[in-house]
Amino acid sequence: MTDSQGGPAPAGAAVAAGGAVATGDAAVAAAVAGDESAFTVLVGRYRRELHVHCYRMLGSFEDAEDLVQETFLRAWQKRATYQGRASFRAWLYRIATNACLDFLDGRPRRLLPPQVTSPASPQAALVPRPDIPWLQPYPDRLLDRVAPSDTEPDAAVVAKETIELAFLATIQLLPPRQRAVLIARDVLGWSARQTAALLDTSVVSVNSALQRARCTLKAHLPARRMDWAPHTDPSEQERALLQRYMSAHERADAAAVAALMREDGRLMMPPYPTWWQGPEAIRAALAPGFDPASPRFVGDLKLVPTRANRQLAAANYVRYPGQSVYRPLGLDVLRVQDGLIAEIVGFAPDLFPAFGLPATL
Repeated sequence: MTDSQGGPAPAGAAVAAGGAVATGDAAVAAAVAGDESAFTVLVGRYRRELHVHCYRMLGSFEDAEDLVQETFLRAWQKRATYQGRASFRAWLYRIATNACLDFLDGRPRRLLPPQVTSPASPQAALVPRPDIPWLQPYPDRLLDRVAPSDTEPDAAVVAKETIELAFLATIQLLPPRQRAVLIARDVLGWSARQTAALLDTSVVSVNSALQRARCTLKAHLPARRMDWAPHTDPSEQERALLQRYMSAHERADAAAVAALMREDGRLMMPPYPTWWQGPEAIRAALAPGFDPASPRFVGDLKLVPTRANRQLAAANYVRYPGQSVYRPLGLDVLRVQDGLIAEIVGFAPDLFPAFGLPATL
């Protein structure tokens, strides 16, 4: 069942006379009346799925947290305007979407290195570009908290191919309102009428924006990724591939890492815009970091398996010469295709706490 204006109605909702939604939850009435405790409990139910929604809009885990806080602040300030014609959840989505659109106004897109420059030679210098807002990863352990259940069938969709990095990087190319339309229609599953109410626009405008957005996705995503599929756990083959990847790093074996790559495989490490394509280029780029005699030697590595954006991932820890503990170095997120690694995105370790990863090993 859907509500009359904004999106899917909450489980157990009933449509009252005149189309109003009776939630059966006294917390809504108490929150709207100004009960701060009731309001906090009520919005807390939707915190994580709104965080995922804002993350898709912004491409930033950290900015998404700020925008969820902004959403709740705006909702509290505007609580008296809630009339019950849409579900409270849909009302929050409308506020969150508009908060994100306001935030994005005039700001540059978050990107990955292939969207900035061409592949480099293995000898290319690594010069960070902190002036570029880079895409950030999202911990699977938090995505698991918004997966649909029997008691919350309207929880935000977290299908693999609508949260993985390739999808996120591509939708950042869309103008913000097209991005909002695509997310509402093709990710959340809202109707054109509901999406029009979400964005205070017409159904015709929604349909036009969706068509343009889908054309952009088709131009930038591999064809098979247009057929979005539900999340599935990693296969035994994929888990074994990750173990070989981690073992190769811990042995400082660049050739073994390269042997796991597809012929068109890519390696990138934002905030460096430099990236490499193909097993031989990737081997040559990694080798100096694995060589104790090289000025680019990284140190001894230890890797810990994790998950990000419904993809395999490994947290890298480094032990520098003369030290006894391993400290965070980076987070590698892998895209696997046909049993080989198609892409490695190595992120800075800023989000280790969000992944529940230890500060040292």
